[in-house]
Amino acid sequence: MIDILIAILIFGLIIAIHEFGHFAVAKLCKIKVNKFAIGMGPKLIKFTKGETEYSLRLLPIGGFCAMEGEDESSDDKRAFNNKAVWQRMLVVVAGAVMNVFLGFVLLIILTCMLTKIPSMEIDEFHRTLDADGKIVEYNAESYESGLKQGDIIYSMNGLRIFTDTDLAYKLSSTNEEEFDVVVIRDGEKVEIENVKFGDNKNGGRLDFYLVGLKKNPLNVISYAAKDTISTARLIWLSLFDLITGKYGANELSGPVGIVSTIGEAASIGETIKEKVMSLMNLTIFITINVGVCNMLPIPALDGGRFMFLIVEAIRRKPIKPEHEGYVHLAGMILLFALMIFATYNDILRLIKG
Repeated sequence: MIDILIAILIFGLIIAIHEFGHFAVAKLCKIKVNKFAIGMGPKLIKFTKGETEYSLRLLPIGGFCAMEGEDESSDDKRAFNNKAVWQRMLVVVAGAVMNVFLGFVLLIILTCMLTKIPSMEIDEFHRTLDADGKIVEYNAESYESGLKQGDIIYSMNGLRIFTDTDLAYKLSSTNEEEFDVVVIRDGEKVEIENVKFGDNKNGGRLDFYLVGLKKNPLNVISYAAKDTISTARLIWLSLFDLITGKYGANELSGPVGIVSTIGEAASIGETIKEKVMSLMNLTIFITINVGVCNMLPIPALDGGRFMFLIVEAIRRKPIKPEHEGYVHLAGMILLFALMIFATYNDILRLIKG
């Protein structure tokens, strides 16, 4: 039960910040907002302030910011359809931008909770020590492959490495045994071919430690910004892997699977701080994921609406609202079908344990 409550809070936060993005920019553009809702289905709480009805609804699976003239023609000069194309573009992308911004803010908070900020500089390799603390042998294959202490990891197999998120993704998402690694060594780029990673005594693929930096406002913000970019890129790469067949459709997860994952994240760590950090990590991934995926050029998503606005800007003439509505309706049906399929996968996984 606690897992469900935590999931509702996380979903609620992500939905609220997304819809608030649309709402705030619409107000700035002087667009009339008729309704603002968090959740879908029956209303739990409802009140009206000014021209807008605000509501909290039963099902935490979405929300909406209903603007005058959004899905139909309106003669109101403050209607969405009567505003300049660039203003409507800003309103449409604002939700996704706010989701990514939420991830950035949470990353700043999470980084402040770390003892030190991980850099991409190699500190020490995994090794075996004797009773006096002297090195008996190195267990790190990357050391044997040519990496050195003080090297700064720049790229691996062409993928630019910004943070430890990129490093972890590259090592965990591929079955490749060898990597072409570019490092910064003594201020210059050096390419090292056929690098292997792995601790040949204790197991595990990452076989070295990274230098930890002391926290200050500048490097906290810098790391949070870079890790936001890394997380967004990781989502794009994962989508590409899904399209190219690296991951099967049966690996898709829906609301049930997400609730289960949230429960697992809440149990990671021994202290409350560690559990909170684990949940924050997952929330960061989900909110950036929502922001990135919402801008995909798929009907019914913000990205689909944005594509219609681009077409309008090029042809200098809007597409008929009813025609656009049919396209978005078809997209919505497909998205619901995908959600049902993903939920079916979740239930199968639960049954099979």
